[in-house]
Amino acid sequence: MAVNTHLDSRMRLTALRQLLSEGVSSTQEELVDELRIRKFNVTQSTISRDLRRLGAVKMIDANSRTIYRLPEEPMVNPVSQSGLKGLLIDIQNNGAVIVIHTSPGSASLVARHLDTVKPHGIIGTLAGDDTIFVAPASIREIDKTMAAILEELS
Repeated sequence: MAVNTHLDSRMRLTALRQLLSEGVSSTQEELVDELRIRKFNVTQSTISRDLRRLGAVKMIDANSRTIYRLPEEPMVNPVSQSGLKGLLIDIQNNGAVIVIHTSPGSASLVARHLDTVKPHGIIGTLAGDDTIFVAPASIREIDKTMAAILEELS
């Protein structure tokens, strides 16, 4: 019997959307557990890809707990701009790329903000769990770009 992976993927994404709207899980591991209870064979990397596919973002709920939400959900407020500075640990460059270290689990939140406001014309970001690579618009002005990022996050 052939498995319809497209149908399974759609059903998994629907279940993940429901879990995100309920707000019961705050980590990718908790989402994996919840989906396994619902009979989906998933891994953390599958959930990570699905969260990106859905456009889910990390947010802070009323209890100061980091959670994943879909961007159109107004139930919680994103971390305020003033709160982003507290997530920054270090920023440096190698002459071509800017590397930002954040508190664990915060890189995607900071990177999303930087991608939105594009301080000093950055081209884009790539975020992991606690590290962001920033592509500056000009390597000749990388120091100005770093200063603009620091100002934006302050």
